[in-house]
Order: sequence, then structure tokens, then C-alpha cells
Amino acid sequence: MKVFIAFLALLFPLTASMAILASQQPTPTPAPIREEVTVTATRVETNAGETPLSVSVIPRSKIDSAAAPALDDVLRQTAGFSIFRRSSSRNANPTTQGVSLRGVGATGASRSGVFLDGVPLNDPFGGWVQWGRVLPGSVETVEILRGGASSLYGDASLSGAINIQPREATERLNAAADIFGGTQGTAAGSLFVGSKLEKWLFGLDLGSFQTRGYRPVDEDVRGPVDVFAGVRNNAFSARLERSISQNFTVFIRPSYFGEVRTNGTGLQTNRTHIRQISAGGDLRADRGSFDLRFRAFGGDQVYDQIFSVVNAPRSAETLNRIQRVPADIAGFSVQASAVIRQHTFLAGIEARRVRGASDEIGYANNAATTAVGAGGRQRTAGIFFQDIVRLGERAVIAGSIRYDSWTNAQAFNLSRTIATGATVVTAFPDREDDAVSPQFSALYRISDSISIFAGASRSFRSPTLNELYRAFRVGSVLTTANENLRAERSNNAEGGIGYNAKRFSFRANVFYASIGQAIANVTLSVTPTLITRQRQNAGRTRSAGVEVEGNTSIGRVLFTGSYQFADSVVTEFASNPSLIGLRTPQIPKHQASLQARLPAGKWDLAVQTRASSEQFDDDVNQFRLEPYFQADVFLARKLGRSAQLYAAVENVFNSRYSIGKTPIRTVSSPVGLRVGIRLRR
Repeated sequence: MKVFIAFLALLFPLTASMAILASQQPTPTPAPIREEVTVTATRVETNAGETPLSVSVIPRSKIDSAAAPALDDVLRQTAGFSIFRRSSSRNANPTTQGVSLRGVGATGASRSGVFLDGVPLNDPFGGWVQWGRVLPGSVETVEILRGGASSLYGDASLSGAINIQPREATERLNAAADIFGGTQGTAAGSLFVGSKLEKWLFGLDLGSFQTRGYRPVDEDVRGPVDVFAGVRNNAFSARLERSISQNFTVFIRPSYFGEVRTNGTGLQTNRTHIRQISAGGDLRADRGSFDLRFRAFGGDQVYDQIFSVVNAPRSAETLNRIQRVPADIAGFSVQASAVIRQHTFLAGIEARRVRGASDEIGYANNAATTAVGAGGRQRTAGIFFQDIVRLGERAVIAGSIRYDSWTNAQAFNLSRTIATGATVVTAFPDREDDAVSPQFSALYRISDSISIFAGASRSFRSPTLNELYRAFRVGSVLTTANENLRAERSNNAEGGIGYNAKRFSFRANVFYASIGQAIANVTLSVTPTLITRQRQNAGRTRSAGVEVEGNTSIGRVLFTGSYQFADSVVTEFASNPSLIGLRTPQIPKHQASLQARLPAGKWDLAVQTRASSEQFDDDVNQFRLEPYFQADVFLARKLGRSAQLYAAVENVFNSRYSIGKTPIRTVSSPVGLRVGIRLRR
């Protein structure tokens, strides 16, 4: 509770300070909070006020005024959004960057699908998200759909979906550049160039980011082996679009991402290379009465990881294993929507194929001892249908249903002892499974300002190749794979009220999710030097809680806030009843955020704060991560019509809260400063 007292206490001086600054600036009255916002999280364009689902929209103005330069840190300002670890993607191993919403599960694999222009960003092998692939300056909006979204998005959308809309050229020449540098050896630059000329549209995004990072191991236990955790990456994407006719466009979009990352010790490093290409088209009839959209995508990638063992005094580090994970993916989607009287119909089909393996060499006493290879193939296919019905001027009913089937095939495990050449090969039988994901929701507008809504759905997530076949080690914790994992399935319900007036809007709802066969990292044994865990299907977990988010303005100051209470616990586990009643790992009961922004003429001042209650880093609730509070500040000054000079401070109060215990305590990044300049045309 101390964290939330401090969080609320900050509101009053913050409001007063911004109000004083606002009174000194002769700026126009800002636009009203209430506006017509169109969202596409329902896979068709829908007015946000008429969407009977829980959707949050993060506009580009909020991204531009964020103190943090990474998109995942911007999304943390929405209560309920989290990746597996509390740390930023700038300092966290990629395999820990799985997205979770509403307290539904938390491992390296995402429980939420993340999409960029209709193409999935979730790693095809492990389900996590490489956030460095998305340059914040190339994003127009981000939509967060909370709650089971499998009826529309299928696999990986157990707890919701995140839809990223890329920025596109609107004029003959659009250009934007962002260059900044800061503490921790941070330097970055990005460029967007776009052109719209007659029937052609072109867009190019380039970005490079690097930071030395910081030493994440707590100073009290830090030793000579502990070094900086940082990253260096480069991202490229281009889009070429052609208008075949007034209502039909096609495009092609190649992209590349490369990354080198340190993870806090001299040996523990990893590299990633991702090459992808997507293509598609949009056919729209006059007045939007019919729309056909198709996407095809494919690519390959390589992920290299080095694991080590550190002795108790943290004075020596020895090589444990070298791992390479190659994977490739190919898929497509086709959807058609039509407006017929009061109905908006949507139907579509999707398919995907993933092939991946984990190839590694095990070491003991600095000598190679074993060679291990494991992997397989996954094929998925889904078909879905949705109908949104408007009943008069006040009621909206939406129903959707989806059928998915998937196959794990050609799975194997090969182990060879290097000294003797003895080889053991295990071929796993092919497996098939399927899921039916219905969803029903309704919204009723009591008045022009007040609406009530309710919904129920069923969602699922099948295990990734990573969970089935790849083991990994973090600190003194070894987590083994489990080729027998089954799909997670969730029954979801929610209901609430929305209020939307000229200067104030809010949305509050309660939610409930019961997850069967939830996949968790379950502790098998504990010794002084090693904790062994295995991925297992728990009998059932449950997440129930409350969400509140709102916007208002006090004078010229714009406020956005959100709060989530999520009680997430294990309710059934026949094979391990000692876990029943314990908290789900990595899920706090309370999360809150508050942002205040003052756009005052040539100046732009923004403050972002977030707070979280305690959570646990393990299934037996032994490793407690204490509550935390963090505040960031952003200040910008316009220079003429096309330039902006800015400064940002993250973690203003230098809060060093726990981000992990393995069982060595690792802590958050200290206070950081960055200064930069933006150019826009």
C-alpha cells in the first residue's frame, strides 16, 4: 500500500505544478477529450464508442511524448500490460519478452497476439516479441484488445491482442528523423521517409539503437563476473504500394532485424537475425460496404544463445552450453467484410507453417561433452466468422466464432556423447488438436454519455516449439522442455460501464478468466547450486479482477490514468496440490499508471508514472519481488516549424526495485537521461 500512497500523493503536486506552468502560456484551449475514434481491433473498422469490447488506443502523440524510447515501455503505461520480466526490452533477454494481459499466465511465451499491419510479430519458435523490430517513430497508433481474442485472432490470443498500425505517407513527401543520446552509453537514430505520388506509395523505416546498459545484479551480491546488460540492434523495413484501381491496392513489405545483446555476465550473450517479407492487398467497394483484405508472409531467423554457470562468490564463470535456434515461418490470411443494413459481417481464413529446432553443445569443465538437437514442425489453420448488429441507435450486439486445428509433426530429440560418439534418437509421434472459440458481447447506450457492456468468450493457446523442445538456464535455474504439453484453454467473462463526456471519459469493468491446462514453469527440485523446473500443464488457474481507465483535462493539462486489480491464483493441480491457492508467477494484484501532459505552445511537458504491488518470480511463491513506483519526465521545445529539441529522464527517483530472483536478485535500471532532436516534414 505504501507504493500506492506515494503514487496518489504525487498527483496533487504534479497537477499544481503543471497548472502553474499552463497559466504562464498563452496557448489555445485544447481539443475536447471526447472524440470519434475508429478502432480495427475487431478486424473491421468500428467506432470505439460502439465497440462492446475492452479496447485501449495509444495515439502517436502519446508515443512521441513518452520518456522511454522503446515501444514496450510505452505500453507499460496501460495497466495490465506486462512482459514476463519487469525490465525493459532494452535490458532483458528476448526469451523473457512474452506479453501478458489481465493477469492471464506469465512465461516467456506471449498470452497475447501482437500484430503489425495484420502480420504477427510473435516469435514463430518461442512466442515472445522482439520489440526492437518496431521503431516507435514509425507507429501511428497501437490498439490493445483485452480479454480472450481467439475468436478473431486464433492462437497466442489467450488474453488479448495488440494491433500496431504503421505510419504511412499522406503527401508527396513525408519525412521524420529522430536522433538521441544519453546515459548508459545510449545512442540511437531512426528515419522515416514516405512518398505518395499518383498511384504509388512508398515508405522506408531505418533505425539503429545501442546501449551499454547497466549491471543488473544487486550490488550487495555482485561479483567480478557481473558486467553490463545492454543491446545493439538495427532495423529496416520498406513498403511499396500500388493502386491498381480506385478501390484496389497491393503492397510488398520486406524487413530485416539484427541484434547483439549482453545479459549481465561476460559469457552470457545472444544474437538474433530476422528476415521477413510480407505482401497483400485491399479491395474496398464504394462507401465501405464491402472490403476484402489478404496478407501473405514468410521469413527465417536465427537465434544464438550462450549459457554459463557462475560460482557462489560470483568470481568465476564457466561455459555451460552454446545454443543455436534456427526457425522459419510462412503463412497467409484472407478476410472479407460487408455492411448489409444493420449488420457488419466478417469472415476469414488463416494458415501458418513453422519449422524450428534447438541445436546445442553442452560443456563441462570447459570441454564439449554432448551435442543435442531437438525440434519439429507446426501447421495451423483457422476459419472465423463475425456479425456486429446495430439495434436502433443505442444497442450493439457482436458475435463471432472460430475453428482452429493444428499439428505438431516430425518432432525429434537427438543426443550424442562427443567422447564416445554414442547417439540416442527419439522420434515423437505426430499430434493433432483443435479448438472452437466463440465470443458474444453486447453494448447498450443508456444515454449519449453512458453505456453498459458485457461479454463472454472462449480462447486458447497451443504450446510453442520452444516450450515443447528447448531447455534454457537463467542463473541457478534450469528449465527443461516438455514434449507432452497440451494447449491452454480459457473461459472468459466481463462486464462494465463507460462514460464519455466533453472533458472526461472513463471505462470500468470486471473480468473473469478460468484457464485450463495453464502452462507454467514448475519447480521439480532444489539444491544449493541448482533449481530445476519443467514446463507443465497446471490443472487450472483463475484470474479475476477490475479494470478502470480514464481521461480528463484540468485547465490545459491532459490526464490519462488506468488501474487494474487482478487476483490470479492456481485453483487445480492434481499432480502437485501444494501449488493450489498460490499466486500465479509474475502477476501483481495491483497495477496503476498516471500520465499528465501539458502541450503549451512551443513547449511540451509530459510526466508518466506507474506503480505495481508485489509479485512472485516462481511457482512456489518463494522469491518475492517487492512493490515499486517509477516516474519519468519528458520535456520538448519546438525549433521552427519542423524541428523539436527534447530531453527525457527515466526513473526520476532512481528506484532500484527487483526485476528478478534466480535466486540472485537483479534490479531495475537506475535513473537515465537522454537528449535528442526530431525533424519532421
